[in-house]
Amino acid sequence: MKLGFIKPTYPGEKRVALLPEHITPDFENELIIETGYGSNLGIDDAEYVAKGCTIDTRANVFLKCDTVFCLKLIQPEDYDSLRNGQMIIGWTHPTGSGTKFYQNVACKKGLYIIDLDNIYPTAHIGDKHIPVPFIRKNFVWKNSFYAGVASVQHALLYFGLYPDSETKVAVLASGSCSQGAYSYISKYNADVRMFYRKTMNEFYETIGEYDVIINGIEVDNTVAHIITKDDLKRVKKGCLIIDSAADAGNAIEGTRYMSIAEPMYEEDGLFFYEVNNAPSLLYRRTSFEISKSFSEWVYKKDVKRFWQLFE
Repeated sequence: MKLGFIKPTYPGEKRVALLPEHITPDFENELIIETGYGSNLGIDDAEYVAKGCTIDTRANVFLKCDTVFCLKLIQPEDYDSLRNGQMIIGWTHPTGSGTKFYQNVACKKGLYIIDLDNIYPTAHIGDKHIPVPFIRKNFVWKNSFYAGVASVQHALLYFGLYPDSETKVAVLASGSCSQGAYSYISKYNADVRMFYRKTMNEFYETIGEYDVIINGIEVDNTVAHIITKDDLKRVKKGCLIIDSAADAGNAIEGTRYMSIAEPMYEEDGLFFYEVNNAPSLLYRRTSFEISKSFSEWVYKKDVKRFWQLFE
């Protein structure tokens, strides 16, 4: 089948999700690549052609391909190009940051949506939500790790904070995102504590002591908030709260998404960092990891297997 690739136009997004070095002769799909797809990394179109890809305009990728890959959420300028019944693969977040797109565009056009969530990759159409059984959990865990690194690095710089031994930091959870956050924050001489499921009660008891709180837990809207509005009332004024999991409104009640250009907002004396594509700040490193993993688990085998999920 034809698998089309378009450059994501999501604000601040610079990652290249398919590198020529990861395209091998055993790829089962015909790859149609948008002109200039690899320009953020200085990759010439000829490098994709040498690997057997076809280069075409963005409009023609939408026109010719029933299955289109876009790393991040498709933006309004492309809505008219979407064809009824088309399949969109990528980080679409239909129950998170992409809820409005899913409800107002995808459902109305009967789009088949494949959300490549790192833990729960899921196929969506209308009110049907089908787990993708052939993609393993944590298949792109390194991107989650770098989400932790990038969000903490960016937040500290934007906030103007250089942590020292007097800076008390709480890191919530121990997954890939939290590990990345811990890896970066621990390079400073800060007073850092990681809290796990069994020790979260200790975090809630001491929540007012921290200068920086880093969340690495992602939940869906059916699960209780990790930090509620009542919890926030007990947080120290001036505290920097970094949601490395980028789970606005779910993990931390009442939070809202920002952008790489304006990543932070202040509310009731607290400062919130909430960016859902922070790894793009490290786009050279993360492009390699995404391309390598997605090539193995998503691009290589015939994409008709995604269509068969809906049969």
